[in-house]
Amino acid sequence: MKNSFLALFFLLAGSAAAHHGLAAFDTTAPVTFHGTVTDFHFVNPHCVVEFDVKDDKGEARNWKAELTSANHLAPKGWNESSIQTGDRITVTGFRAKNSAPSLWATKVVLANGEELKINGGN
Repeated sequence: MKNSFLALFFLLAGSAAAHHGLAAFDTTAPVTFHGTVTDFHFVNPHCVVEFDVKDDKGEARNWKAELTSANHLAPKGWNESSIQTGDRITVTGFRAKNSAPSLWATKVVLANGEELKINGGN
């Protein structure tokens, strides 16, 4: 019984730690995208910015940039109005390894040049 409890404890602890890793993202090659915000979710456990990026043919593809939690961003000045639908933004981060249109954001800059501080962490 004691061994079962310990196995369950370590399994759950490992799952929690894995959730907060960047294993799903290619951290060796940061990328930068310019796009137009379609939605912003200021929520826990992770905030998400959805934005359209135009390809070489002028067709829009919707991307999702995952950020740290609202709890971590709020002390840096973020709130639910920090990014609005229609805003032009530049997002730098690490692309998903599975080729999904998704990235872990490391930097977000508004069209006026204002950088919204992230300061790492997830």
